[in-house]
Amino acid sequence: MLNIAKTFSTDKTANIREKELNNLDCSGKAFKETQEQYKSRWRSIRVMYLTMFLSSVGFSIVITSIWPYLKKIDLTADASFLGWVVAAYSVGQMVASPILGLWSNYRPRREPLIVSIFINVAANILYAYVHIPHSHNKYYMLAARTCVGLGAGNVAVVRSYVAGATTLNERNSAMANMSASQALGFILGPVLQACMSFIGERGVTWELIDLQLNMYTAPALLGALFGVVNIVFVIAVLREHCVDDLGRSFNNINSISEERVEVTGDAEEGIDQVAVVTSNLLFFVILFIFAVFETISTPLSMDMYSWTRAQAVYYNGIILAAIGFESILVFMAVKSISKITGDRLVLLGGLVIIFCGFLILLPWGNQFPKIQWTGIQNTTTNGTFSATTNVTSSPPRNDLSEPTGCPAQQTWCQYIPVIHLAQYITSDILIGMGYPACNVMSYTLYSKILGPKPQGVYMGWLTASGSGARTLGPVFVSQVYTSLGPRWAFGAVCGLVVAAVVLLGVMYKRLIAFSLRYGRLQEQVAA
Repeated sequence: MLNIAKTFSTDKTANIREKELNNLDCSGKAFKETQEQYKSRWRSIRVMYLTMFLSSVGFSIVITSIWPYLKKIDLTADASFLGWVVAAYSVGQMVASPILGLWSNYRPRREPLIVSIFINVAANILYAYVHIPHSHNKYYMLAARTCVGLGAGNVAVVRSYVAGATTLNERNSAMANMSASQALGFILGPVLQACMSFIGERGVTWELIDLQLNMYTAPALLGALFGVVNIVFVIAVLREHCVDDLGRSFNNINSISEERVEVTGDAEEGIDQVAVVTSNLLFFVILFIFAVFETISTPLSMDMYSWTRAQAVYYNGIILAAIGFESILVFMAVKSISKITGDRLVLLGGLVIIFCGFLILLPWGNQFPKIQWTGIQNTTTNGTFSATTNVTSSPPRNDLSEPTGCPAQQTWCQYIPVIHLAQYITSDILIGMGYPACNVMSYTLYSKILGPKPQGVYMGWLTASGSGARTLGPVFVSQVYTSLGPRWAFGAVCGLVVAAVVLLGVMYKRLIAFSLRYGRLQEQVAA
């Protein structure tokens, strides 16, 4: 009798599970998606692409000019403070991401998106006015970048929406497209900044509103305008959509059926928390590495190649734009490669390429950077102490008396070999290849590990993890680079990448999709 009862109970549970899987969804009512709903869903997903694009433009359009702008508005600012300014963006994002993610789990996505974008617009306007106060200007810039980061916390909402509005088969492609949109923003931002460098440091002044429109403020104001455009699209086009891994449409993306949780075990305890923590750690390392790279590029190039502020903005803008274009190609390739190899192998390959990029960046040889000595003018042409460098193009130079070279206060400049321009460019190419592959695969795999549960909070923690990395990365590299030089800074990064590869290898078998873990889909579909 006990066996019969047990068999009956098992069959009943299986029938309930099958019925629930076929009929229930985020609100307890699943149904086949109509053609109009399909079109509306993808229109909304494309609005998320646009949001990521405009957000990355707003960030990257000023990233190469922060250091020269900071030095211009506040003479007390040094490279160490630059680390805090760059990190402030990530601190704001780290604080806002879980909050906005939680908000998006219980309210329409439109609300946190509009509020966060509005904060971003206001912060960019503040950034354009940080030169006005008579003192402590660097702290106003710090506050402006923090508020920009608070607005950028909506990345968690965007990723959560796309994860919930795509099937398992659609997700790799959708996440890659979203990352490509982000990369395209990174391309356009530096290009616009490079174009606006011809406005010059003086620019023009609109006295009525006390606004200086120059090569530093114009990009921020353009970023604010992009934010306004983004708000219009969110209001006009975005609609709530949710589908399960197999493509059945849900009525409400922000709720989850109590019956579903009870029958299928899709509650938090059903998620592999070890895999979740591992994914967050890997994402932290990936974002930390790129934060180091983007923070140090301008000071490094000014120290090693004796570039002026305007030259550094111009050349690094071109380099970052090229890396962004390269990233788009990588994202497109990843969509196809991941279907063959699986997400985990692509992630592993990306980490190996990043390691090679930073290894190449280590100083070697017996040629040393030109030293910036106090009292030596930019027009000096006396051999070792020349502050000029041979360049093949002529970007704007607003101040011919501007001192250039590696500051003598950084004692390592006198004994650490120069990083050759060929090393720098090669490293840029490799990092531009490895980082986008790691980036898109890390959060694509993360969304699959989480399964059908609303992912706002979890995506908030992932974004916060990345923001923590972008906070610590700039502080770390600015302090180590200033005190010990590039050899220690980039050597430490190489060690961190090796640790990430080891962690991925150890946890490799646990980093699988929720549907695969519970046997809903075959491995070739979900891997």
